[in-house]
Amino acid sequence: MSPTPTTDTTIAAATSTATTTATTYNLYVSTTGSDSNTGTQSAPFKTILKASQVAKPDTTVHVAPGTYTGGFQTTVSGTSSGRIRFVSDTKWGAKITGSSSGENLWDVRGNYIDVDGFEFDGTGASVITIGIYLGGSYGVAKNNLVHDIATTIACSGHGAAGIETDNYYGGVHNDARNNIVHHVGSNGCGYYQGIYLSTSGIADNNLIYAISNTGITSWHNATNLTITNNTVFGNGQGITIGGGGYYNGFAGPHDYSIVANNIVYDNTGTGIDEEGTTGTHNQYMNNLSYGNGGNFSLRNGLTHTGTITADPQFANYIRTGGGDYRLKNTSPAIATAAKTYLPTIDLPGATRLQADMGAYKY
Repeated sequence: MSPTPTTDTTIAAATSTATTTATTYNLYVSTTGSDSNTGTQSAPFKTILKASQVAKPDTTVHVAPGTYTGGFQTTVSGTSSGRIRFVSDTKWGAKITGSSSGENLWDVRGNYIDVDGFEFDGTGASVITIGIYLGGSYGVAKNNLVHDIATTIACSGHGAAGIETDNYYGGVHNDARNNIVHHVGSNGCGYYQGIYLSTSGIADNNLIYAISNTGITSWHNATNLTITNNTVFGNGQGITIGGGGYYNGFAGPHDYSIVANNIVYDNTGTGIDEEGTTGTHNQYMNNLSYGNGGNFSLRNGLTHTGTITADPQFANYIRTGGGDYRLKNTSPAIATAAKTYLPTIDLPGATRLQADMGAYKY
């Protein structure tokens, strides 16, 4: 029996923010607070920026529900044994909205930072081109809802993205996990992406749709990526492995990346492709690619294995969002994923009991 249809956002929000690790230090932010306060639960700060200036390794910054103005940059760093976690205490309850300053709703330049459970809404913002920017190292954007980024901005080679990870400032291994990203760019602009990966890292359990160009793309210094169990549909293209426009002495190619267990469906262009300079060790296995302008376009004689070319059979498919993107019990994506690269949980945070493709377990 197939699951009862509901909206994609309702499904993902059903599980509260999956941050249970206790930290030594705790700071609090509320729209009713003041940056002259001490940042305690009874005397919270008003802005996330102020909390970042006080935070130290092994701190959780608890952000209360409410609307916060974006366009800020945080530079604080945690450590490998003491990450700094910025957490929306209610999943998607803390909303970051557009401003007239800065290009990013949240520009993260520090290392070992988590951005967990926020809503990033660029609706009507005239200068915002990126929702979450991870420019440090070992950062994680997870459990976030990112939408309406650069939808009213003229197409430009400057580019735009819902979530971007980057090596430009020396950052390595940044992850995008368990996010919903939709409506980035407009009018088929070829420079606007859902998740844009420009360094090493992981992108898994993401639901991505209504992107003017590519759902998950990689370029510049991208290499050694693990892109698994994403559901990518209704975009200009699906997933791109590519490299070019290098900086910081990186000479390419984009190599040693894994693309596995993804559902790539109903994209105008190619479902999964390679572009620019790529190596011979990228692997493509157990993906469902169907109903795209073309399902695969690989280079260097590479092939894909375990591929399914059939309708994924979502419970209630709506191309522009608002559907139910879990799997019917007749879906060919059930129990056909590569177990080696399977995340332990799915998009809403439920434990995966079998090897299903896409962001939602059956």
